[in-house]
Amino acid sequence: EVQLVESGGGLVQPGGSLRLSCAASGFTFSSYSMSWVRQAPGKGLEWVSHVLRGSDATTYADSVKGRFTISKDNAKNTLYLQMNSLKFEDTAVYFCTTIIPYSGGFGSWGQGTQVTVSS
Repeated sequence: EVQLVESGGGLVQPGGSLRLSCAASGFTFSSYSMSWVRQAPGKGLEWVSHVLRGSDATTYADSVKGRFTISKDNAKNTLYLQMNSLKFEDTAVYFCTTIIPYSGGFGSWGQGTQVTVSS
């Protein structure tokens, strides 16, 4: 079965950095576009970033542009999110997802990893 397992979250001070990882299995990782989505406490889901299959083209939400970098390592079946210059408002549970081919909708989800930005 499809499995997505996020890791790398934790407590970090404002201005700090974290790298999130998403280990994928049960499907052909290189054939799928992937995304990161987050949910802040008491808030709805917010799309953060995606990377397209094949082209590896990346797109970011305005709130994280210039600070976050998404990447895929197809050899390791792993998706990454490098987060720099972290802000209080980045506090959230971060999920990785597949993107359904052609439809652009979110497919499978991981369990999420907690990122807390606090002084």
